[in-house]
Amino acid sequence: MANFDHWLETSLECSSENAEAVAEIFSRFTPEGVVIHNITKFIPELQEEQATGMMRVAAYLPMDSDLEIERQKLEEAIWHLNQIQPVGQLEFQTIADQDWMSLWKTHYRPIAIGKHLMILPAWAENDQSLGRLPVIIAPDMAFGTGSHPSTQLCLLALEKHGCKGMDLIDLGTGSGILAIAAARLGAARILAIDNDPRAIPSAIHNAELNGFEENRIDFEVGSLNDVLARNELNQAPRVLANILAPILEMMLKNGLADLVVKGGLLILGGILKNQARDLISVAEPLGLRLVESLNDEDWVVLVLQKPHLEIQKPEDPGN
Repeated sequence: MANFDHWLETSLECSSENAEAVAEIFSRFTPEGVVIHNITKFIPELQEEQATGMMRVAAYLPMDSDLEIERQKLEEAIWHLNQIQPVGQLEFQTIADQDWMSLWKTHYRPIAIGKHLMILPAWAENDQSLGRLPVIIAPDMAFGTGSHPSTQLCLLALEKHGCKGMDLIDLGTGSGILAIAAARLGAARILAIDNDPRAIPSAIHNAELNGFEENRIDFEVGSLNDVLARNELNQAPRVLANILAPILEMMLKNGLADLVVKGGLLILGGILKNQARDLISVAEPLGLRLVESLNDEDWVVLVLQKPHLEIQKPEDPGN
């Protein structure tokens, strides 16, 4: 992150449906990335945090000579978005550079996922996992902390369908959270890929926080084509891609299904409800069968299976 003594935090609380649009606008004006996380509440009966369905989107403007111009542009962009779809009002506060960690501690709390997983911030004590498998993630503005509904649905799908003893490929690994959770759940070899070179040090750091040595999960800079070109671990029984629906559609058309072994599962995240049907229509001709869709507010994760046997094309009656 650039070196400034103070930053102007701009934030907005909105529904999960609107979070992606707000984040996209924020990203136009904030050079250091955008934070999206669930707003949770503590349930005393369960002794755990649960999502409320609302999201907090935050980003940080450097307090330099361009601050007022950038702030005005951001306010105007959000005003126009509110005319199309009411998303809420911006809030601003000035924070000192050294307050980043305390700010994260205010907003980022342990999150229980499914029956066995618990996402923990790096500063939390392991006893907060309450007998669950801890997935420890350091705060990082660019690469995700597991608070987004799509990431949580991917974790839920991974836990539900299992990966113990299986090879696994994670495309668009970001912070490495899905790969780390897979390791916690007993996956064998794990290949975690991201096309952003900045993501890999973040992911490796998170793996180390969880006690996994560098060779436990193979983090690499690369793309779908790079995985397809590998001599080993270019297919797996579990393949994860938590990205965005348009990119997933493009990847399906360019060989994503080839990464899945016969009988294996492809778990796709980053999909809005109104995008799911189109994505399924792209996947089905490739021989991928919808096993399950998981929903959280307006987000969907698709679990698709490659059949154990190749689908035989009907013979041409003219032959």
